[in-house]
Amino acid sequence: MLRFLSVVLFCLLQANGLFAQSPKREFRGAWIATVSNIDWPSKPGLPSIEQQQQFIHLLDELKSSGCNAVIVQIRPACDAFYASKIEPWSRYLSGRQGEAPFPYYDPLVFMIEETHKRNMEFHAWFNPFRALVDSRQNVNPPNHVTRIHKDWIISYGGKSYLDPGIPEAREYVINVITDVVKRYDIDAVHLDDYFYPYRVAGLTFGDAKTFARYGDGMDKEDWRRNNVSLFISLLNTGIKNIKPYVKLGISPFGVWRNKSKDPEGSETRGGQTDFDDLYADVMLWMQKGWIDYLMPQLYWEHASHAAPFGVLLPWWYGHCYRRHVYYGLGVYRMADAKTGPWTSANELLWQIRDIRGQCPNSGYSFYNASSLDKIRQPVKDSLRRNYCKYPALIPPMTWLDSIAPAAPVLKATAAASGVTLTWQEANPQKEPLRYVIYRFASNEPIDIERNDRIASIQQGTQFTDQEARQHPQYTYVVTALDRLWNESKPSNKVTQ
Repeated sequence: MLRFLSVVLFCLLQANGLFAQSPKREFRGAWIATVSNIDWPSKPGLPSIEQQQQFIHLLDELKSSGCNAVIVQIRPACDAFYASKIEPWSRYLSGRQGEAPFPYYDPLVFMIEETHKRNMEFHAWFNPFRALVDSRQNVNPPNHVTRIHKDWIISYGGKSYLDPGIPEAREYVINVITDVVKRYDIDAVHLDDYFYPYRVAGLTFGDAKTFARYGDGMDKEDWRRNNVSLFISLLNTGIKNIKPYVKLGISPFGVWRNKSKDPEGSETRGGQTDFDDLYADVMLWMQKGWIDYLMPQLYWEHASHAAPFGVLLPWWYGHCYRRHVYYGLGVYRMADAKTGPWTSANELLWQIRDIRGQCPNSGYSFYNASSLDKIRQPVKDSLRRNYCKYPALIPPMTWLDSIAPAAPVLKATAAASGVTLTWQEANPQKEPLRYVIYRFASNEPIDIERNDRIASIQQGTQFTDQEARQHPQYTYVVTALDRLWNESKPSNKVTQ
């Protein structure tokens, strides 16, 4: 009996290891929220050097947890975490709306550079229509949009919003976002779920005058959805006209529609939904190719009665329409959990296993970044040692670019510190390239799908393998990656 139990245990451990094996292609992100200083900086008005140190700490923590992308909120509420001629510096950064950080630096330039140094993508997160986080206080200067266009502003549920039904207001937001696309080296524009605000019981969103002016005989709810869809369509066109490689991603609420309202909906009982309450017809946007990825916020556990994770995961993947779907995971729920499924690592790791097992070329993002510092160490250890032990490349978006770089030409020389690899590549377009160094035992077949054989992902064209001193012989190949993660064929192989 003891022997039988040992065999069963061994098989279970082996199966778990197979599930935990991280795929080579996987989006692994984390949201860094700045509104109300949720994640960064820890409080407003810190000296610039302290802000920078905190951001570097966040990046290093996320990198060590396997992340290859960050989603940073750079516009919480018609304000800016970057130098802008359109909107004022955010008070969450400097302590006072309109005041630059001291000593002066541009946080967005700094954040992008530090993120790219670590071979991670930088997704610039905008809240498109939130204008004031507290409708009773307007902390903005006299030339701010909330003061010079008061007719665009609707106060609702204690906050204030730009009215998405006004064409000029939509155009204003698009100009704000495309200004960043023009001036900064971001990898993606990311929008959250706040289009029209979440319903508040007993309150009516005050756009009756706008509807009377622009409704053109439409049903009011269809009109609202059309307003948001026009915004998304024009935003995508504006982004791609400037930089065709910049992605547009949306992170909607986790339930599109309940099946009780629409046969295409999910078997859920969501109290509010994207289509019916936020007026976000995200399925239309995917079908039309107006967005490059969806990242639904699946912050529920498998055992949720209203919105089970195990129901929503395959539903969203089944409605991807040849675009990417990644999944928002609620690690914040683990930070203060005293009872229930979020008190251990089991639920989170189960969700990652499900994503890997059911959704090829997908991935996930943690909400929120600072929660990883608050959850118990065994959770982070499980992620780092088992689930994210090996690096992952972000899945390529072939509708944006499907042409891989040329394969590098590799040579190796023995050095006192190990083996030094150098390579050259044909790069006539002067693309910013990364390189993947694969290392195999001399008797192994070359298989670049094995991310456990990746020795380095880097930007330079030289790599010294100090581990080579501990082994009699290794075989190496190098591939090139463009900024959209298209991978070249492997270089010539060298054995040293």
